[in-house]
Formats: sequence, structure tokens, C-alpha cells
Amino acid sequence: MNYRTLGRTGLKVSEIGLGSEAFVKLSPEEAQGLIDAAVEAGVNYFDLYNAEPQARDAIGLGMKGRREKFVLQAHMCSAWIDGQYKRTRDMAQVVPAFEDLMQRLGTDYIDVGMIHYVDEQKDFDTVFSGPVIEFAKEQKAAGRVKHLGMSTHNPRVAIQAVKTGLIDVIMFSINPAYDILPPNEDVNTLFEASTYEALDVLSSTDPVRQELYSLCESEGVALTVMKPYGGGALLDAKESPFGAAMTVAQCLHYCLTRPGVATVLAGVHNIDQLNEAAAYCTLPDEEKDYSALLSSCPAHPFTDKCMYCGHCAPCTAGIDIATVNKFADLCEAQGMVPETVREHYAVLEKKAGDCIACGACESRCPFGVKIVEHMEKAKNLFGA
Repeated sequence: MNYRTLGRTGLKVSEIGLGSEAFVKLSPEEAQGLIDAAVEAGVNYFDLYNAEPQARDAIGLGMKGRREKFVLQAHMCSAWIDGQYKRTRDMAQVVPAFEDLMQRLGTDYIDVGMIHYVDEQKDFDTVFSGPVIEFAKEQKAAGRVKHLGMSTHNPRVAIQAVKTGLIDVIMFSINPAYDILPPNEDVNTLFEASTYEALDVLSSTDPVRQELYSLCESEGVALTVMKPYGGGALLDAKESPFGAAMTVAQCLHYCLTRPGVATVLAGVHNIDQLNEAAAYCTLPDEEKDYSALLSSCPAHPFTDKCMYCGHCAPCTAGIDIATVNKFADLCEAQGMVPETVREHYAVLEKKAGDCIACGACESRCPFGVKIVEHMEKAKNLFGA
């Protein structure tokens, strides 16, 4: 297993994490087997959005006697009311649901306390100007929550959350299909085939999503990924909006090459699916590579946009082209050069100004990126 730093929290987390959706359908024995297999595979990042008692009990039992092996992302404002899951902002429900969470987990702290599922602007305003955020801050001050996070499918809302300075982790839905869509407050549009026939669907990353990824990277706010397979649609050529099937490894690699991403919460329902996701870290580069598929797929082929895939390498002048492009994109998305990005660029051994314009990189780029022009723009942007 490979590990990354969870943004400014400093926590070391597995590139592949585990969600909790499957636990409501598994027996206690099956749930423990899945958790044991995850720990054995090196997984240490676990998400618990479920309010269902059996899911919370399963994670609590799985952590018993080995809490140090778990970096737990658990959700506030997710409640179990009258035998049903409910997202709530009613403090009369939020508080007891959180206490139930802590009791069932059998722990005195949560590593990342997620404010659950904020997609609409109105809901964001309610959460961040009312008692929910105050409750979250109180739990952090008391040490019961070490870091604050928020889950969302809307990049505009996510950007606002990052800019509050209160949020250290954003749980966000990332995959190449969702990335070509403009922001929307209705999460259901992400799953509808008709959505991808709209005129504003792109063949590259939507600028608002790119802004979010760039902002998180520069501010040290970690992205934890949900829905990397698009609910399974990306794994099926008939369901995929691209008209071609990706593999599990390609989906995971796409997510892990986005700026700001620390871990991908793979959707698994059994040990075999878990092991397939965990095996990502041991696969050769060619099995992870998504560039050929996305650049030549029947619908929405990605063009003239650096995907940081590395196919342009090796550079004749020794430039790390993908990294230079990533830093330049970070600045373009924010309309400025953040000091942290400037510092990271400054320590590169070879910079955009070292480009000799030979064009060898462009002949290898599967996305048709005009790399020589990009290097010139980066040189002007950073002054070297």
C-alpha cells in the first residue's frame, strides 16, 4: 500500500480507503472479515457516513483493540430516525446522533469529523452561519474531533467551504465523467445519461472543478474521493458516458492524479473487490494508464488539456512537464500565483524556461496538448 499526507492535517493515509456502504448488507461476521482484509492490505482510511446502527457497530467492533490502525472519517448530521437514514440540520437530532456515533464506535475521538452532504447554496448558508458549524467547532475544541471536513458533490459549495478556513478535508465525488460536467445542486444529474448530452458538457475538466482541485492543493485541504467508478457506470461500456469501459485501476489512477487528492474510497461489497482495489498499488504503470482510453473514446474524448499522465516524458531538457503544467493550472484556476505554488515551482531542478521547443513531447502526448506553448506560458507566469 502507498500512503499520502492528508493535506495540512499531517496524517498519513492509504491511497486506497474503504467506505461503509456495504456494511448495511453484510452480516456481522462478513463485515469483520472485510475490515480485517482491509487492515491486512494496508488500508487505514475508513469513511463512515452511514447512520445505520449495524454499520456503526461494525466499524466500532473492527477498531476494538487496534484504534491506532484506523484514520476514521465519520459524519455529523447523519442520523437514524424511526428506522430510516436522515440528513439533518436539526440540533435536536444532530447532537444525539453524534453521541450515538461515538458510543457505537467505542472511541473518544474521530480523526476527521465530516459535516454531511452539503450540496445546495441554501444548505451551505444554513450550516456555516448556524448551530451546526458551532457544534462542529465545539467538538474539535474538546478533542472529540481532530479535524473538520465536509462532504459534497458540488464544486462551488466545496470551494466556499475551503475558503472559510475551517475545513481541512473535503469529501468529493471525482471521476472523469463527473469532471466534464458543470456544477449542479442536484446530485441525481450526475447519474443520468441525458446529462451528458447537454451543450455545456466538456471534453476536459470543468473549470470550476479544476479551481476546486487547485485551491485544495495550494491551501493544503485534502480531497478524499467518493464515487470513483461513477456508481459502476464507468466500468461498463454500455453505461459509461464515454462509450468505453474503464478498469478499476484506471478509475483509481485518474482520481489519484488529480491535484489535492489524498485517498480514494473505493466502493467494495466483498473481499475480492477490496483486494482488486488494493492491488492498484502494485500494478505496473501500463495497467493504470487511462490516457489512451480517454483520448480516443467514442464520446467526449479529452483533448488539448494536460491530464498529468506523464506520456510526454522524457523531456529532452529534463523538465518534469506534467508537474510544471500542474503548477501552472493551479495558478490559472485561481487567477493568481499562490505563494505555496511559487515555492514548489522554485525548487524544481528544471523549469519551463529550460524548454528548447524541440516538440518531442508533443508527439507523445495522447491529448494533443500544445506543450511548447504551455511551457512558454509557464515561464512567463513564474518568471523562469
